[in-house]
Amino acid sequence: FLLRATGVHIGPYVYLGAKHMVTGYDHLLFLAGVIFFLYRLKDVALYVTLFAIGHSTTLLLGVLAGWHVNAYLVDAVIGLSVVYKAFENLGGFKRLGFEPNTKGAVLFFGFFHGLGLATKLQDLALSRDGLVTNMVSFNVGVEVGQLLALSVILIAFNVWRRSGGFFRHAFASNVVLMTAGFVLTGYQLAGYLVAR
Repeated sequence: FLLRATGVHIGPYVYLGAKHMVTGYDHLLFLAGVIFFLYRLKDVALYVTLFAIGHSTTLLLGVLAGWHVNAYLVDAVIGLSVVYKAFENLGGFKRLGFEPNTKGAVLFFGFFHGLGLATKLQDLALSRDGLVTNMVSFNVGVEVGQLLALSVILIAFNVWRRSGGFFRHAFASNVVLMTAGFVLTGYQLAGYLVAR
């Protein structure tokens, strides 16, 4: 559809943006890491808003300004964002005597997540006709998808927290999260090396 479409297509772009976010396991893993130890809805909203600002900015600027970056390297950084968040959840930075600004880090990695979306869209050589409206629509879809996915993650976390096994399994869960981040990073770096 995207390869053939010209002009404004708000509905399809909203749908595609939402679908991309709901099926984007790298984004979902990072979001799960971000909210893992957040209990107040106000805190969840703050961190998710920072992430949304980050990825919305670079998604729109990346496509509209035609930034050309290597998709493999951007996706490798996205994998590292998952590693970072799991490491932080495990108290790794505290053990090193360093405490990064968690809000700043979520915003920073949000920029890379948006740039990852932008590189995938740029690969499709989208029509310039209606591009601004279509990209805004896609971004709205991404936010809708993020809210849907976040709702499911929050419900699952709340059920898990009430079960009594949350703290017993928190360490192992973040080790699994970190491992997934390393796998994503390694996969993208291997792709980068093969493509060269």
